[in-house]
Amino acid sequence: LQNVRIDPSSISFRMWKDIPVPFYMSVYFFEVLNPKEVLQGQKPVLNQRGPYVYREFRYKTNITFHDNDTVSFLGYRKLFFQPQLSHGSEEEYIVVPNILMMGAAVMMENLPSFVKLLLSGVLAGLKQEAFMNRTVGEIMWGYDDPLIDAINALVPGLIPFQGKFGLFADLNSSNSGLFTVNTGMKNISKVHMVDSWNGLKKLNYWRSSECNMINGTAGEMWPPFMSPTSLEFYSPDACRSMTLVYEQSGKFKGVPTYRFVAPKTLFANGTDYPPNEGFCPCMQSGIQNVSTCRLNAPMFISHPHFYNADPSLVNAVKGLHPSKDEHALFLDVHPMTGIPMNCSIKLQLNLYIKQVPGIIQTGKIKPVVLPLLWFAESGFIEGSVLNQFYTNLVLIPSLLDYLQYIFLGLSVPLIISAAVLMAMSQ
Repeated sequence: LQNVRIDPSSISFRMWKDIPVPFYMSVYFFEVLNPKEVLQGQKPVLNQRGPYVYREFRYKTNITFHDNDTVSFLGYRKLFFQPQLSHGSEEEYIVVPNILMMGAAVMMENLPSFVKLLLSGVLAGLKQEAFMNRTVGEIMWGYDDPLIDAINALVPGLIPFQGKFGLFADLNSSNSGLFTVNTGMKNISKVHMVDSWNGLKKLNYWRSSECNMINGTAGEMWPPFMSPTSLEFYSPDACRSMTLVYEQSGKFKGVPTYRFVAPKTLFANGTDYPPNEGFCPCMQSGIQNVSTCRLNAPMFISHPHFYNADPSLVNAVKGLHPSKDEHALFLDVHPMTGIPMNCSIKLQLNLYIKQVPGIIQTGKIKPVVLPLLWFAESGFIEGSVLNQFYTNLVLIPSLLDYLQYIFLGLSVPLIISAAVLMAMSQ
């Protein structure tokens, strides 16, 4: 118990503060092979590119202990491109939807016609098209686009940011919000459980109290003595709490583990799974609308290749091949300590595109949830950290357990002899 509390004297504290596990983020892009045909109403044909692999370093700053047995911290990630592990370079060009333009078009669909005509004129003047050919590095980390200033001038507040636009621009060297979690000093069953995030006990993104709840931990460790049922964590990336379910028991390099996976209901719509109604407005099951926490852009998250999603999503495009082995997420956790031994968290980012009357650049595009990319964040304990973990938290407890039975076995004859002697003396 002392070793799993968030306490500077515990074995797990150093692991919690500066995570020693080598994490990697592998990014796969979906290249659109027939952009001209898509503009004419045909089905998008996609080709997966990558992986583009990044070494991920995680660490915490502003660690502050409080009197109520909680601790606050800011968690950071730094990403470094690994060309030797990647299938391609950041300088490669990929044809993808013009995310800013197509997103703004859908967001402006219900505005007056003259506003949309103005936008069409601006897009023509800036030579903006529905699809763009940019490098991996630009799409990831940002590129200058005069459209940002134009949209801000035309509809102030529609996209409340300035400067470069990139899908991962805010990820590198930025924090995931101020977490306050329980230390477990007085109640070990609450260790790592989130008390608040950015000062909030509940979110305000969603339409139901249940969906706005901040449940579980910050996704790094869990309370010890886990049961094979489920585990919960709050993900700022997904803007929600997630519940994974127990799948099977196993071992990771000699360490006993429970494997937890995503249930089919994780991204189900409100019709198929009523508790998810608060995440709506919904479309097909298997995709979650995250527009309310993504500047109202028509963005959706899902499992890669629409794994576990409504088949109509896969059939709406060509080039997807959902597979459990390749696209399902999992967490292997040591149940006695609640420490993950091996994990692979996978998510896909999708953009809803369609023809918007009054904006000629959208052509005759049929409504479709178009995959942009998917990524896997993977890591596992190895080396000296694994050896220390195995020795202190697996081997020694097992030896003590065996010794307990040995001493118990030795004590039985002594107890019997004592009983016999007492009987004889009487």
